Amino acid sequence: MTTLRELSPFVEPAYGHRALSDVVPAVGQALGSDALQAPTGLVLPPAPAYIVFLIDGLGSRLLERYTATAPYLSSLHAISEPGTAGVPSTTATSLTSLGTGLPPGTHGLVGFTSRIPGTDRLLNALFWDKSVDPLEWQPHQTAFGRLTDAGVRVDVVNKREFDRSGLTIAAQRGAGYIGADRIGERIAGAVAGSMHRPSLTYIYDGDLDWTGHRYGVDSPQWLQQLAAIDAEAVQLRDALPDEVRLVVVADHGMVDSTAPASRVDIDQHPELRDGLVLLGGEARFRHLYCAPGAESSVAGAWSERLGPRAEVLRREEAVARGWFGAVTEAVLPRLGDVVVAARDDLALFSSRDFGYEMSLVGLHGSLTPDEMLIPILVG
Repeated sequence: MTTLRELSPFVEPAYGHRALSDVVPAVGQALGSDALQAPTGLVLPPAPAYIVFLIDGLGSRLLERYTATAPYLSSLHAISEPGTAGVPSTTATSLTSLGTGLPPGTHGLVGFTSRIPGTDRLLNALFWDKSVDPLEWQPHQTAFGRLTDAGVRVDVVNKREFDRSGLTIAAQRGAGYIGADRIGERIAGAVAGSMHRPSLTYIYDGDLDWTGHRYGVDSPQWLQQLAAIDAEAVQLRDALPDEVRLVVVADHGMVDSTAPASRVDIDQHPELRDGLVLLGGEARFRHLYCAPGAESSVAGAWSERLGPRAEVLRREEAVARGWFGAVTEAVLPRLGDVVVAARDDLALFSSRDFGYEMSLVGLHGSLTPDEMLIPILVG
């Protein structure tokens, strides 16, 4: 079994080997298509049709911790090897990596919020900005689209409200869209999609992630939701023809941050604002956009304040480490001049800019094993 390299105590993304961006290329190969370059560390069994079921927020470590709550998914996890999310380990970045087959540095959705180059505004990648054309922000053909062009039927099964959203266009264009707001509709949509040969049908469920953000991953609410997700996966598998393969993945894990000492409001520390033009990212992974020439002083101030609780890197250092994969010139200015990745349960809030984040318990975005390791389960 391959051991993923750890960057004490971080997990580096396994782009091209066994990352979330490698799942659709591996499915394409299993369907008999050569439209996408297959990864080196993920081989899936041949089948005429595949269902990819993404459970938002179900990290591999969480599944290990709560085996009894999710017996079906845990039985698959026991015979599988985890993969990794990309960096940052956050939903918009991960969903785009899945749909495009590209690392964040290439597809350009580099966080929950990131700078719109040439402005002092942030793009919120989940809610989007009508002034930003998703076709320009993410100009590459998606993996879904390339498979479609190669003769594979590709469908997305998701809530109706997400159809034609900026994120959906950026990440999943080229696929058909089946609106499904409830479990029964999702399962029916998946079964309908699987009747086409060859086919890939992608299903998304975001309820576990929402529950984790609101109540935390150690909460009774989260455990009840996990049990419901496990039951949904069983129903889905039972409803599919035997020859259809089910792959269950996640976009990231989650870390609870509840201790007051771990919840830092940067607006209570004026030195952390010195030299900053714009604060982006999210509480576990911050993009710091600096005034010209202020990068070193900003990095120094944040390093001094946070010490070993976070990794503070200049943009070029993070790129050199391969955190974002291959980074294009168009994407480079979307990355912070300085990036800050939290360790343990540290959360970096801003009561001024992102007050709503301070109500959250479960968080993600950084490179800890709890956030980065994701299940890749074949049923």
